[in-house]
Amino acid sequence: MRVSGQGRHFLLLQGPHGPFFGQLGAMLRASGATVHRAGFNRGDHAFWPDAASYIPYRGTVGDWPATFARLVTDLSLTDIVLYGDTRPLHAAAIAEARKAGLTIHVFEEGYLRPYWVTYERGGSNGHSRLMHTSVAQMQAALAQSDSSQPDAPAHWGDMRQHMFWGALYHWFVFAGFWDYRAYRPHREITVWQEAKLHLRRLLLQPLHRWQRKFATARIRRGGYPYHIVLLQLEHDASFRAHSPFSSMADFAKTVIAGFAAGAPPHHHLVFKAHPLEDDRTPLRRDIRAIAARHGLAGRVHVVRGGKLAQLLDHARSAVTVNSTAGQQALWRGLPLRAFGQAVYAKPEFVSTQDPAAFFAAPTRPDARAYRDFRRYLLETSQIPGGFYAAGGRRALLRQVVDLMLAAEDPYDSLLAGNASPRQQFYAVN
Repeated sequence: MRVSGQGRHFLLLQGPHGPFFGQLGAMLRASGATVHRAGFNRGDHAFWPDAASYIPYRGTVGDWPATFARLVTDLSLTDIVLYGDTRPLHAAAIAEARKAGLTIHVFEEGYLRPYWVTYERGGSNGHSRLMHTSVAQMQAALAQSDSSQPDAPAHWGDMRQHMFWGALYHWFVFAGFWDYRAYRPHREITVWQEAKLHLRRLLLQPLHRWQRKFATARIRRGGYPYHIVLLQLEHDASFRAHSPFSSMADFAKTVIAGFAAGAPPHHHLVFKAHPLEDDRTPLRRDIRAIAARHGLAGRVHVVRGGKLAQLLDHARSAVTVNSTAGQQALWRGLPLRAFGQAVYAKPEFVSTQDPAAFFAAPTRPDARAYRDFRRYLLETSQIPGGFYAAGGRRALLRQVVDLMLAAEDPYDSLLAGNASPRQQFYAVN
Protein backbone atom coordinates (compact mmCIF):
# COMPACT_ATOMS: atom_id res chain seq x y z
CA MET A 1 0.00 0.00 0.00
CA ARG A 2 1.19 3.50 -0.81
CA VAL A 3 2.07 5.66 2.20
CA SER A 4 -0.05 8.79 2.01
CA GLY A 5 -1.50 11.45 4.28
CA GLN A 6 -4.74 11.69 2.30
CA GLY A 7 -7.73 11.80 4.63
CA ARG A 8 -5.57 12.49 7.73
CA HIS A 9 -5.89 15.70 9.76
CA PHE A 10 -3.05 16.39 12.18
CA LEU A 11 -3.02 18.89 15.04
CA LEU A 12 0.46 19.64 16.40
CA LEU A 13 0.73 20.90 19.97
CA GLN A 14 3.98 22.01 21.66
CA GLY A 15 7.19 20.66 20.18
CA PRO A 16 10.94 20.83 20.83
CA HIS A 17 12.48 24.30 20.83
CA GLY A 18 13.34 25.42 17.31
CA PRO A 19 12.08 24.75 13.78
CA PHE A 20 11.52 20.97 13.87
CA PHE A 21 7.72 21.02 14.28
CA GLY A 22 7.38 23.61 11.52
CA GLN A 23 9.37 21.39 9.16
CA LEU A 24 7.46 18.30 10.27
CA GLY A 25 4.16 20.05 9.54
CA ALA A 26 5.36 20.99 6.04
CA MET A 27 6.39 17.39 5.31
CA LEU A 28 3.05 16.03 6.55
CA ARG A 29 1.28 18.58 4.35
CA ALA A 30 3.38 17.45 1.37
CA SER A 31 2.19 13.88 2.02
CA GLY A 32 -1.40 15.01 1.44
CA ALA A 33 -2.44 15.48 5.06
CA THR A 34 -4.20 18.52 6.48
CA VAL A 35 -2.12 20.10 9.25
CA HIS A 36 -2.85 22.68 11.97
CA ARG A 37 -0.82 23.89 14.91
CA ALA A 38 -2.20 24.91 18.31
CA GLY A 39 0.06 27.47 19.98
CA PHE A 40 0.06 28.56 23.61
CA ASN A 41 2.61 31.37 23.60
CA ARG A 42 4.58 33.62 21.28
CA GLY A 43 7.42 31.08 21.13
CA ASP A 44 5.09 28.48 19.60
CA HIS A 45 3.89 31.10 17.12
CA ALA A 46 7.39 32.24 16.14
CA PHE A 47 8.47 28.80 14.98
CA TRP A 48 5.35 27.97 12.95
CA PRO A 49 5.84 29.36 9.42
CA ASP A 50 2.27 28.94 8.13
CA ALA A 51 0.06 31.62 9.69
CA ALA A 52 -3.12 30.28 8.05
CA SER A 53 -2.89 26.95 9.90
CA TYR A 54 -1.92 28.40 13.29
CA ILE A 55 -4.54 28.29 16.06
CA PRO A 56 -3.68 30.49 19.06
CA TYR A 57 -4.99 29.36 22.43
CA ARG A 58 -5.14 32.20 24.94
CA GLY A 59 -7.33 30.58 27.57
CA THR A 60 -6.43 28.86 30.84
CA VAL A 61 -5.24 25.31 31.42
CA GLY A 62 -8.63 24.53 32.99
CA ASP A 63 -10.54 25.60 29.88
CA TRP A 64 -8.24 23.76 27.47
CA PRO A 65 -9.89 20.26 27.53
CA ALA A 66 -13.22 21.67 26.34
CA THR A 67 -11.49 23.74 23.69
CA PHE A 68 -9.53 20.74 22.47
CA ALA A 69 -12.69 18.63 22.30
CA ARG A 70 -14.26 21.29 20.05
CA LEU A 71 -11.17 21.30 17.83
CA VAL A 72 -11.47 17.54 17.41
CA THR A 73 -14.96 17.99 16.01
CA ASP A 74 -14.50 21.26 14.12
CA LEU A 75 -11.32 20.13 12.35
CA SER A 76 -12.28 16.45 11.98
CA LEU A 77 -9.01 15.52 13.63
CA THR A 78 -7.53 12.07 13.17
CA ASP A 79 -4.10 12.59 14.79
CA ILE A 80 -2.37 14.75 17.38
CA VAL A 81 1.39 15.27 17.63
CA LEU A 82 3.24 16.48 20.72
CA TYR A 83 6.61 16.56 22.45
CA GLY A 84 6.44 15.04 25.93
CA ASP A 85 3.22 13.65 27.36
CA THR A 86 3.21 14.88 30.96
CA ARG A 87 2.92 18.68 30.76
CA PRO A 88 -0.63 19.63 31.80
CA LEU A 89 -1.79 20.89 28.38
CA HIS A 90 -0.58 17.71 26.68
CA ALA A 91 -1.92 15.33 29.32
CA ALA A 92 -5.37 16.91 28.99
CA ALA A 93 -5.26 16.70 25.20
CA ILE A 94 -4.20 13.04 25.30
CA ALA A 95 -7.14 12.18 27.59
CA GLU A 96 -9.60 13.81 25.18
CA ALA A 97 -7.87 12.32 22.13
CA ARG A 98 -8.22 8.82 23.54
CA LYS A 99 -11.96 9.36 24.04
CA ALA A 100 -12.26 10.42 20.40
CA GLY A 101 -10.14 7.55 19.07
CA LEU A 102 -7.37 9.75 17.67
CA THR A 103 -3.87 8.47 16.96
CA ILE A 104 -1.45 10.05 19.45
CA HIS A 105 2.09 10.66 18.21
CA VAL A 106 4.60 11.38 20.99
CA PHE A 107 8.13 12.66 20.45
CA GLU A 108 10.77 12.68 23.17
CA GLU A 109 14.51 12.93 23.54
CA GLY A 110 16.10 9.64 22.55
CA TYR A 111 16.18 6.75 24.96
CA LEU A 112 19.58 6.20 23.32
CA ARG A 113 20.51 9.86 23.02
CA PRO A 114 22.25 11.85 21.68
CA TYR A 115 22.20 10.18 18.26
CA TRP A 116 18.56 9.13 18.16
CA VAL A 117 15.19 10.61 19.12
CA THR A 118 12.17 8.75 20.44
CA TYR A 119 8.94 8.37 18.48
CA GLU A 120 6.08 6.37 20.03
CA ARG A 121 2.33 6.26 19.89
CA GLY A 122 0.19 6.73 22.97
CA GLY A 123 2.90 7.72 25.47
CA SER A 124 6.60 7.84 26.30
CA ASN A 125 8.89 7.19 29.27
CA GLY A 126 6.72 5.87 32.12
CA HIS A 127 3.69 5.80 29.80
CA SER A 128 5.48 3.89 27.04
CA ARG A 129 4.46 0.42 25.87
CA LEU A 130 8.01 -0.57 26.77
CA MET A 131 7.08 -0.41 30.45
CA HIS A 132 4.85 -3.47 30.01
CA THR A 133 6.93 -5.37 27.46
CA SER A 134 9.24 -8.04 28.87
CA VAL A 135 12.67 -8.82 27.47
CA ALA A 136 11.33 -12.25 26.44
CA GLN A 137 8.58 -10.59 24.39
CA MET A 138 11.15 -8.30 22.77
CA GLN A 139 13.34 -11.27 21.88
CA ALA A 140 10.34 -13.00 20.29
CA ALA A 141 9.60 -9.92 18.19
CA LEU A 142 13.25 -9.62 17.13
CA ALA A 143 13.07 -13.17 15.81
CA GLN A 144 10.93 -11.67 13.01
CA SER A 145 13.81 -9.42 11.92
CA ASP A 146 17.27 -10.28 10.61
CA SER A 147 18.69 -6.74 10.33
CA SER A 148 21.95 -5.85 12.06
CA GLN A 149 22.18 -3.40 14.94
CA PRO A 150 23.15 0.07 13.70
CA ASP A 151 26.14 1.85 15.17
CA ALA A 152 26.16 5.38 16.54
CA PRO A 153 27.54 8.19 14.40
CA ALA A 154 31.11 9.27 15.05
CA HIS A 155 30.22 12.82 16.09
CA TRP A 156 28.67 14.36 19.22
CA GLY A 157 25.11 15.62 19.04
CA ASP A 158 23.74 19.15 18.96
CA MET A 159 23.90 20.50 22.52
CA ARG A 160 24.92 24.02 21.52
CA GLN A 161 22.01 24.27 19.08
CA HIS A 162 19.71 22.94 21.79
CA MET A 163 20.82 25.73 24.12
CA PHE A 164 20.52 28.37 21.38
CA TRP A 165 16.98 27.40 20.35
CA GLY A 166 15.94 27.18 24.01
CA ALA A 167 17.18 30.69 24.74
CA LEU A 168 15.52 32.09 21.60
CA TYR A 169 12.22 30.33 22.29
CA HIS A 170 12.00 31.70 25.82
CA TRP A 171 12.92 35.17 24.60
CA PHE A 172 9.92 35.05 22.23
CA VAL A 173 7.69 33.78 25.04
CA PHE A 174 8.74 36.62 27.31
CA ALA A 175 8.61 39.31 24.61
CA GLY A 176 5.07 38.31 23.61
CA PHE A 177 3.61 37.61 27.05
CA TRP A 178 1.00 40.35 26.55
CA ASP A 179 -0.54 38.34 23.69
CA TYR A 180 -0.94 35.15 25.76
CA ARG A 181 -1.55 36.50 29.26
CA ALA A 182 -3.16 33.31 30.56
CA TYR A 183 -0.21 31.14 29.55
CA ARG A 184 1.62 29.43 32.40
CA PRO A 185 4.75 27.36 31.68
CA HIS A 186 4.82 23.77 32.90
CA ARG A 187 7.95 24.63 34.91
CA GLU A 188 7.69 26.17 38.37
CA ILE A 189 9.68 29.30 37.48
CA THR A 190 8.55 32.24 35.35
CA VAL A 191 9.18 32.58 31.62
CA TRP A 192 11.61 35.45 32.24
CA GLN A 193 13.58 33.39 34.77
CA GLU A 194 13.71 30.49 32.30
CA ALA A 195 14.96 32.77 29.51
CA LYS A 196 17.66 34.25 31.74
CA LEU A 197 18.85 30.80 32.77
CA HIS A 198 19.12 29.67 29.13
CA LEU A 199 21.06 32.81 28.22
CA ARG A 200 23.33 32.57 31.28
CA ARG A 201 24.20 28.94 30.53
CA LEU A 202 24.97 29.82 26.91
CA LEU A 203 27.29 32.69 27.92
CA LEU A 204 29.08 30.70 30.64
CA GLN A 205 29.66 27.66 28.47
CA PRO A 206 33.40 28.34 27.91
CA LEU A 207 34.04 28.71 31.66
CA HIS A 208 32.02 25.61 32.49
CA ARG A 209 33.94 23.65 29.84
CA TRP A 210 37.25 24.37 31.57
CA GLN A 211 35.81 23.59 35.00
CA ARG A 212 34.51 20.28 33.67
CA LYS A 213 37.83 19.36 32.04
CA PHE A 214 39.76 20.12 35.22
CA ALA A 215 37.38 18.12 37.45
CA THR A 216 37.32 15.16 35.05
CA ALA A 217 41.11 15.08 34.73
CA ARG A 218 41.53 15.17 38.52
CA ILE A 219 39.20 12.20 38.95
CA ARG A 220 40.76 10.15 36.16
CA ARG A 221 44.25 10.76 37.54
CA GLY A 222 43.24 10.12 41.13
CA GLY A 223 43.86 6.40 40.85
CA TYR A 224 40.93 5.48 43.12
CA PRO A 225 37.93 3.26 42.30
CA TYR A 226 34.76 5.31 41.89
CA HIS A 227 31.04 4.99 41.32
CA ILE A 228 29.15 7.50 39.18
CA VAL A 229 25.80 9.14 39.94
CA LEU A 230 23.89 10.27 36.84
CA LEU A 231 22.04 13.42 37.80
CA GLN A 232 19.00 14.73 35.94
CA LEU A 233 17.26 18.05 35.57
CA GLU A 234 15.01 18.46 38.57
CA HIS A 235 12.32 20.05 36.38
CA ASP A 236 12.54 17.31 33.72
CA ALA A 237 9.21 15.61 33.04
CA SER A 238 10.65 12.11 33.41
CA PHE A 239 11.99 12.91 36.87
CA ARG A 240 8.90 14.74 38.09
CA ALA A 241 6.35 12.24 36.80
CA HIS A 242 8.18 8.92 37.24
CA SER A 243 10.43 9.37 40.28
CA PRO A 244 9.99 8.57 44.00
CA PHE A 245 11.95 11.71 44.96
CA SER A 246 10.69 15.27 45.29
CA SER A 247 14.05 16.79 44.35
CA MET A 248 17.56 15.92 43.22
CA ALA A 249 18.79 16.83 46.71
CA ASP A 250 16.54 14.10 48.19
CA PHE A 251 17.99 11.62 45.69
CA ALA A 252 21.52 12.70 46.64
CA LYS A 253 20.75 12.10 50.33
CA THR A 254 19.70 8.52 49.62
CA VAL A 255 22.71 7.80 47.43
CA ILE A 256 25.31 9.34 49.76
CA ALA A 257 23.84 7.58 52.81
CA GLY A 258 23.98 4.25 50.97
CA PHE A 259 27.53 4.91 49.81
CA ALA A 260 28.64 5.81 53.35
CA ALA A 261 27.11 2.60 54.72
CA GLY A 262 28.21 0.12 52.08
CA ALA A 263 31.10 1.30 49.90
CA PRO A 264 34.69 0.23 50.64
CA PRO A 265 36.53 3.05 52.43
CA HIS A 266 38.93 3.67 49.52
CA HIS A 267 36.14 4.12 46.93
CA HIS A 268 34.90 7.53 45.77
CA LEU A 269 31.54 8.84 44.51
CA VAL A 270 31.22 11.09 41.45
CA PHE A 271 28.06 13.09 40.77
CA LYS A 272 27.80 13.90 37.05
CA ALA A 273 25.46 16.82 36.30
CA HIS A 274 23.11 16.88 33.32
CA PRO A 275 24.56 18.73 30.29
CA LEU A 276 21.71 21.27 30.46
CA GLU A 277 21.90 21.91 34.21
CA ASP A 278 21.38 25.65 34.74
CA ASP A 279 21.94 25.92 38.51
CA ARG A 280 18.37 26.98 39.25
CA THR A 281 18.79 25.02 42.47
CA PRO A 282 22.03 24.94 44.54
CA LEU A 283 22.55 21.25 43.94
CA ARG A 284 26.35 21.26 44.01
CA ARG A 285 26.33 23.05 47.36
CA ASP A 286 23.72 20.61 48.70
CA ILE A 287 25.75 17.57 47.62
CA ARG A 288 28.88 18.86 49.32
CA ALA A 289 26.96 19.59 52.52
CA ILE A 290 25.38 16.12 52.58
CA ALA A 291 28.78 14.51 51.95
CA ALA A 292 30.34 16.49 54.79
CA ARG A 293 27.63 15.31 57.20
CA HIS A 294 28.56 11.71 56.38
CA GLY A 295 32.30 12.36 56.72
CA LEU A 296 32.86 11.96 52.97
CA ALA A 297 34.06 15.45 52.05
CA GLY A 298 37.20 14.18 50.31
CA ARG A 299 35.52 11.25 48.58
CA VAL A 300 32.53 12.88 46.88
CA HIS A 301 33.01 14.89 43.68
CA VAL A 302 30.67 16.93 41.47
CA VAL A 303 31.31 17.36 37.73
CA ARG A 304 29.40 19.69 35.45
CA GLY A 305 27.71 18.40 32.28
CA GLY A 306 29.42 17.39 29.07
CA LYS A 307 30.45 14.05 27.66
CA LEU A 308 29.87 11.13 29.97
CA ALA A 309 32.07 8.51 28.30
CA GLN A 310 35.36 9.67 29.86
CA LEU A 311 33.99 9.05 33.35
CA LEU A 312 31.93 5.95 32.62
CA ASP A 313 34.84 4.14 30.99
CA HIS A 314 36.60 3.82 34.37
CA ALA A 315 33.63 3.64 36.77
CA ARG A 316 32.76 0.61 38.94
CA SER A 317 29.00 1.17 38.81
CA ALA A 318 26.35 3.79 38.07
CA VAL A 319 23.32 5.08 39.97
CA THR A 320 20.42 7.14 38.64
CA VAL A 321 16.75 7.91 39.15
CA ASN A 322 15.67 7.16 35.59
CA SER A 323 18.08 9.04 33.33
CA THR A 324 18.42 7.80 29.76
CA ALA A 325 22.18 8.00 30.39
CA GLY A 326 21.74 4.81 32.40
CA GLN A 327 21.80 2.97 29.10
CA GLN A 328 25.34 4.14 28.46
CA ALA A 329 26.32 2.37 31.66
CA LEU A 330 24.49 -0.80 30.64
CA TRP A 331 26.10 -0.74 27.20
CA ARG A 332 29.48 -0.89 28.98
CA GLY A 333 28.32 -3.77 31.18
CA LEU A 334 28.40 -1.66 34.35
CA PRO A 335 26.12 -2.49 37.30
CA LEU A 336 23.26 0.01 37.38
CA ARG A 337 20.84 0.95 40.15
CA ALA A 338 17.76 2.89 38.96
CA PHE A 339 15.31 4.23 41.55
CA GLY A 340 12.51 5.51 39.29
CA GLN A 341 10.39 4.20 36.46
CA ALA A 342 12.37 3.82 33.25
CA VAL A 343 11.88 1.90 30.02
CA TYR A 344 15.19 0.10 30.60
CA ALA A 345 14.51 -0.84 34.24
CA LYS A 346 14.17 -4.55 33.49
CA PRO A 347 15.17 -7.15 36.09
CA GLU A 348 17.59 -8.78 33.65
CA PHE A 349 19.97 -5.84 33.74
CA VAL A 350 19.06 -3.29 36.43
CA SER A 351 19.83 -3.97 40.10
CA THR A 352 17.13 -3.86 42.76
CA GLN A 353 19.58 -3.99 45.71
CA ASP A 354 19.29 -1.48 48.51
CA PRO A 355 21.87 1.32 48.12
CA ALA A 356 24.29 0.05 50.78
CA ALA A 357 24.33 -3.48 49.35
CA PHE A 358 24.72 -2.12 45.83
CA PHE A 359 27.79 -0.06 46.69
CA ALA A 360 29.27 -3.01 48.63
CA ALA A 361 28.83 -5.65 45.90
CA PRO A 362 26.70 -4.54 42.91
CA THR A 363 25.07 -7.18 40.72
CA ARG A 364 26.09 -7.06 37.08
CA PRO A 365 23.65 -6.82 34.16
CA ASP A 366 22.91 -9.66 31.75
CA ALA A 367 24.84 -8.24 28.79
CA ARG A 368 23.15 -10.47 26.22
CA ALA A 369 19.67 -9.47 27.41
CA TYR A 370 20.62 -5.81 27.28
CA ARG A 371 21.95 -6.13 23.73
CA ASP A 372 18.59 -7.58 22.71
CA PHE A 373 16.78 -4.73 24.46
CA ARG A 374 18.93 -2.14 22.71
CA ARG A 375 18.39 -3.77 19.34
CA TYR A 376 14.64 -3.79 19.99
CA LEU A 377 14.71 -0.03 20.64
CA LEU A 378 16.68 0.63 17.47
CA GLU A 379 14.23 -1.45 15.45
CA THR A 380 11.20 0.40 16.82
CA SER A 381 11.09 3.71 18.72
CA GLN A 382 14.60 5.12 18.16
CA ILE A 383 14.95 7.19 14.98
CA PRO A 384 18.41 8.44 13.92
CA GLY A 385 18.59 12.22 13.91
CA GLY A 386 17.97 15.13 16.24
CA PHE A 387 15.60 18.01 16.91
CA TYR A 388 18.03 20.91 17.03
CA ALA A 389 20.86 20.81 14.46
CA ALA A 390 19.93 21.12 10.77
CA GLY A 391 21.60 17.84 9.81
CA GLY A 392 19.87 15.96 12.60
CA ARG A 393 16.47 17.35 11.58
CA ARG A 394 17.00 16.33 7.95
CA ALA A 395 17.91 12.78 8.97
CA LEU A 396 14.90 12.55 11.27
CA LEU A 397 12.40 13.86 8.71
CA ARG A 398 13.61 11.38 6.10
CA GLN A 399 12.18 8.55 8.18
CA VAL A 400 9.73 9.67 10.80
CA VAL A 401 6.92 10.93 8.55
CA ASP A 402 6.57 7.51 6.93
CA LEU A 403 6.41 5.96 10.41
CA MET A 404 3.70 8.42 11.44
CA LEU A 405 1.60 7.66 8.36
CA ALA A 406 1.96 3.89 8.68
CA ALA A 407 -1.11 1.94 9.77
CA GLU A 408 0.81 0.13 12.53
CA ASP A 409 2.96 1.68 15.20
CA PRO A 410 6.65 0.64 15.19
CA TYR A 411 6.22 -1.98 17.91
CA ASP A 412 3.37 -3.74 16.11
CA SER A 413 5.22 -3.50 12.79
CA LEU A 414 8.21 -5.37 14.21
CA LEU A 415 5.99 -8.04 15.75
CA ALA A 416 4.26 -8.53 12.40
CA GLY A 417 7.57 -8.71 10.55
CA ASN A 418 6.85 -5.43 8.71
CA ALA A 419 9.43 -3.16 10.34
CA SER A 420 10.84 -0.63 7.90
CA PRO A 421 14.60 -0.50 7.24
CA ARG A 422 16.42 2.12 9.31
CA GLN A 423 19.15 4.53 8.29
CA GLN A 424 22.24 3.64 10.28
CA PHE A 425 24.14 6.92 10.29
CA TYR A 426 23.44 10.60 9.92
CA ALA A 427 25.59 13.66 9.48
CA VAL A 428 25.36 16.23 12.27
CA ASN A 429 26.20 19.17 10.01
